[in-house]
Amino acid sequence: MILTPIAIDDMPKAIAAFEAHLDGHAQALAAFRRIAGTWPVRPAGEPGGGVDTPEHRAEAVRLAHAHGIDTLDEPPSRSFMWDGKVIRTDVEATVIVHEVTHWLCAAPERRTLIDYGLGPGPETTARKEARADKRLCFEDCMHEEQQTSLLGVLWEVELGQPGILAFLEQNWMEHWERPSTAAFFIRHAEELFARGLIDADGRPTTARPWADARRSGSPEARRLETGRETGRRAA
Repeated sequence: MILTPIAIDDMPKAIAAFEAHLDGHAQALAAFRRIAGTWPVRPAGEPGGGVDTPEHRAEAVRLAHAHGIDTLDEPPSRSFMWDGKVIRTDVEATVIVHEVTHWLCAAPERRTLIDYGLGPGPETTARKEARADKRLCFEDCMHEEQQTSLLGVLWEVELGQPGILAFLEQNWMEHWERPSTAAFFIRHAEELFARGLIDADGRPTTARPWADARRSGSPEARRLETGRETGRRAA
């Protein structure tokens, strides 16, 4: 939920001010420019336009498969968003992408745990079971959530989706006029770069052959999707 909505007419000023605070931080600046480049959101009639379209959701599922992550096409409200084996994908595109980046940010030994050992996520209803798998303290959970959030935004941008909306929704531009807001962004962008999860241009680095083939429009992208769908849409 956006804490302080930014008026549409104020967005150019907010973007310019935020960018000015990133001077001297090349990786963070490159990442932010990619995000800001998705504003204004393209209308639904344009290629890749609209918000949470069926194609956006299909692309988010392909992103999971390109990383070898299995999916199940049912609502996470039936149990978990991630049960240690599959991502449930009967949700908004941005949620699917966010869940993929949870998998990317989690330590490998926690990828087999319910909700990555972070405790129950907002979509999870089997909360007792998710709490039983929790492995991290509150502070570490919050840090990983922030990393996941920013990486998810950058993957939405990579997929040609309006990542700026998730960036705003997850409050990365709350108090955009303050240097401290930009400093928080810089910290996480530089950490993602140091972890090898984004490159110096702010592009995600994982599944890069698939992402590059997708960008070029090559059918090779389909072949590089290594996962598989393990379920059908619930009736």
